Amino acid sequence: MKRAQLVDDLLRSENPSIRWKVRTGALRENPDSRAIRQLESEIRVSPTVRALLRDRDAKGRMRHRRDIYDKWQGAHWVLAALADIGYPAGDESLKPMLDQVLEHWLDDRFFREFAAHKKADAYKGHHGGVPVMCGRHRRCASQQGRALLVMTTLGLSDARAGRLVERLLHWQWPDGGWNCDKDPKADTSSFMETITPMRGLAAHARATGDARAKRAARKAAGIFLERRLYKRRANGKTIAAGFVKLHYPLYWHYDILGGLKAMAELGLIRDKRCADALDLLEEKELEGGGWGAEERYFRPGARHALGYDNVDWGGTGRKPNPWITADALTVLAAAGRL
Repeated sequence: MKRAQLVDDLLRSENPSIRWKVRTGALRENPDSRAIRQLESEIRVSPTVRALLRDRDAKGRMRHRRDIYDKWQGAHWVLAALADIGYPAGDESLKPMLDQVLEHWLDDRFFREFAAHKKADAYKGHHGGVPVMCGRHRRCASQQGRALLVMTTLGLSDARAGRLVERLLHWQWPDGGWNCDKDPKADTSSFMETITPMRGLAAHARATGDARAKRAARKAAGIFLERRLYKRRANGKTIAAGFVKLHYPLYWHYDILGGLKAMAELGLIRDKRCADALDLLEEKELEGGGWGAEERYFRPGARHALGYDNVDWGGTGRKPNPWITADALTVLAAAGRL
């Protein structure tokens, strides 16, 4: 199937979020246009959004059996999904849920520091504070990074965004990324812990002109570009099997499509070091057109079980997944390969 036909097919999707991804991504329509704003209004009342928000209480906060990070039904993940599927910006009804997330990730325990012993077992039983080991903050910065990305993308930024930025800059490792690995020998940033802070800082910089956030995001991009988005620097081998398989949603994980989306957001998709990942993505196109999910991180089952998502984002196998296909077309268009 020619990609133009594939685009046309997706534009006929019953799901307005798929149409939004194609129009703002692959076709690069102005996201501030009246037509796109109308489409976002359709997204707001779509079955996908209703499913994501089904557990809100009368105050607009998300009910939790555990906490805001419940996989994948907690407020943290619900807001992340809304930000990725074209939910309209500036909706004040989401603020109670955002408050839940920020109350958690701006808790004092994430702002205290303690100097850790060089042995990893020094962490056992320690409750609170960000450990500093061998001069590096061991923090899962993807959490604060996603909060920053979400509040910026959904047009709900306030003074708390600055607090998130300050922490992310403070925790950034010398090589440009972030990592929460408690092994004292770990001295290289994690792809999973770096991609979301990088995207959050870049989005914040675009929205506010914050030069420090922009520099930090560009520095973080080097973590991926130096490794061609999925290869070891030492020998060119694939870093992890999951990195070269396609997923949607990614949640806190990483794959080449997620990496390419991030590079497109930062304006780096045409860097020659993205070429290998772009080539691999094109090789994965199905014979009949489109891209399929090769693995998934959500699972069907009991509604309140960990790993359950209120939205079925599609199965795995040799059949097109519209979410992955729309994102693949977006990065190929940005790279001049559509």
